Amino acid sequence: MVWSLSFDPLLPLWALIAGAAITLLLTSLSGFLSLRGWFLRGLTMALLLLAIANPAIEREDREPLSSVVALVVDKSQSQRLAERETTTDETAAEVQSRIEALSGFDLRVLEARNSGAGNGTELFQTLSNGLADVPPERVGGAIIISDGQIHDLPESAASLGFDAPVHGLITGTADERDRRIVLDKAPRFGLVGSEQTVSLTVVDQGQGTGPGDAVRLTVKRDGDVITERTARTGEKIDIPVGIAHGGDNIFEFEAEPLTDELTTLNNRAVVTIDGIRENLRVLLVSGSPHAGERTWRNLLKSDASVDLVHFTILRPPEKQDGTPINQLSLIAFPTRELFSVKIDEFDLIIFDRYVRRGVLPMLYFDNIARYVQDGGAVLLAGGPDYAEGGSLYRTPLAPILPARPTGTVLEQPYHATLAELGERHPVTRGLPGSEQDPPDWSRWFRAVDTELDKGQTLMSGPSDTPLLVLNREGEGRVAMLLSDHVWLWARGFEGGGPHVPLLRRLAHWLMQEPDLEEEALSVSMRGSELTVERQTLGESVSNATIVTPTGEQSDITLTEQQPGLWTGSLPVTETGLFTVTEGDMSTLIHVGPQNPREYTDVLSTADLLDPISEATGGATQRLRDIGGDLDVPRVVSMQQSASYAGNGWIGLKTTEASVLNGVDHYPLLIGLLGLAVLLGAISLTWYREGR
Repeated sequence: MVWSLSFDPLLPLWALIAGAAITLLLTSLSGFLSLRGWFLRGLTMALLLLAIANPAIEREDREPLSSVVALVVDKSQSQRLAERETTTDETAAEVQSRIEALSGFDLRVLEARNSGAGNGTELFQTLSNGLADVPPERVGGAIIISDGQIHDLPESAASLGFDAPVHGLITGTADERDRRIVLDKAPRFGLVGSEQTVSLTVVDQGQGTGPGDAVRLTVKRDGDVITERTARTGEKIDIPVGIAHGGDNIFEFEAEPLTDELTTLNNRAVVTIDGIRENLRVLLVSGSPHAGERTWRNLLKSDASVDLVHFTILRPPEKQDGTPINQLSLIAFPTRELFSVKIDEFDLIIFDRYVRRGVLPMLYFDNIARYVQDGGAVLLAGGPDYAEGGSLYRTPLAPILPARPTGTVLEQPYHATLAELGERHPVTRGLPGSEQDPPDWSRWFRAVDTELDKGQTLMSGPSDTPLLVLNREGEGRVAMLLSDHVWLWARGFEGGGPHVPLLRRLAHWLMQEPDLEEEALSVSMRGSELTVERQTLGESVSNATIVTPTGEQSDITLTEQQPGLWTGSLPVTETGLFTVTEGDMSTLIHVGPQNPREYTDVLSTADLLDPISEATGGATQRLRDIGGDLDVPRVVSMQQSASYAGNGWIGLKTTEASVLNGVDHYPLLIGLLGLAVLLGAISLTWYREGR
């Protein structure tokens, strides 16, 4: 209950002031003249003015409010090291029970986790959000359970927004030590075949460490060890790495563990360098001119990343008509230069309706076969030429060609259809129009009848004969398109067909582009989710296993989004290196910045939080001594004080805030009581003057 005196004047304030002045003047004059009853006259007029002022006694019915206390529990990645997580959980439970045993306190438990954006541990942002709806005068304090590695410390205690103690309870011990790799420079792109430089530093921290120690450093590319070398702690080292292929080249740098170190999670660093090919060099050799020749040329010339060398065999050696050489708009076919000296400089060789006419000696076909075995690529786009006596199959290329001609050319209208395997292969999967039966593209009218010796059939022609066949030979690849009517799609005959995506994918598969691999496991970040994609020609896949930077393992189920493409996702909040495994395939991804703040320094410390605690009257202390037991301080309730901590205890501030339930109003000089007092004063004055 709160009692108070209030006034509600019946006249304006200026009238009361004027009346008070007149009363004072008349009373003073009467006293000066020593008139009988002058004091009673003054008292009566004063009581009259007081009655006009309408005094009243008010009683407020107030209910005291509890003090709000925030218990901020650090659940960041560094808190999972050593025994910190156990210490945190036990301390949080003990502090919570002790605060709940005190009267007048409302406890809010706030858990702070990593956002996944690489901003580190943001405990004070969590504290601010948790107390956003609490008036500052109701805040009784904050208790932070953390390893002390906090990355959003306020500049001063005044910026907290409340006047109450902040206590820090630090997990971890003072004898910790750790080794980590700091990336100083890491390129994002590099030309295939070039050498890039990654700069890094091995840093040791903690008890008994110092710069200059020798450390064995292992370098891996796509999971395979490529080199081992020695580094010195505290010294920057430049490591050259070779870009072996297009797409992501994943390099791991791993330092040997430090004796008794806190964690080895930050002993590894991952750099992903996107391998970019210089302009792809393609050699297109066309046989007799035909309607589809320009289809290949236009497609390859439209790709800015392709350097095309194109020759058409118009005049074989046996054709001699007496025309002088200087009148021919032709150049000599540089067979030796192309197929012997510089053959390895080409990424792809295309034979378009080429028929053997003595232009290329058999030795050069041997070179082409060797070129494929060593990693090159050959595409044969054949028509009747492949079924004739001059077929390329009757050259030293035969061992690398997967389809053997029967000598028959099928001349009939048909729709090219995807084979069962072609529906799952990335070269032909999802071709526009393939979802219908028959496919929504124009017919072809010719195909070469062949028997398949090896390889994979992706498209079928009339009577399910192989139409598009792919095969791997040694380190290289071979493709065969057994019809010369793809140009009908390019010309828009009967609506045309998807010749551009088909031929472009085919060419890039031959040149070993990673996105078109039949068996591939890839992982990427989409927003806050880790997305796993598995390409396979199989009909099923197993669950993918994800190992987080802190060593936790999760399984996610992959679902088939398209034939041959399985995907799954998992929300993540951690930063660092994730390992994804499916079956016998594995890949890595680094989430967040290259040097995440969460692992910049993982040693527990009280130094960062201590200034804020001291400024607010709180204290920061470790929960365990070296080799000691858990020591959770007592929690006591306190009034306003300059210090809220002592030996073995911490204090919380009780608030004086309350909520008003109602007000009782008791007028003093209004009604019968006021009338009796005034009449009494007037009667007493009259009686005194009448004597």
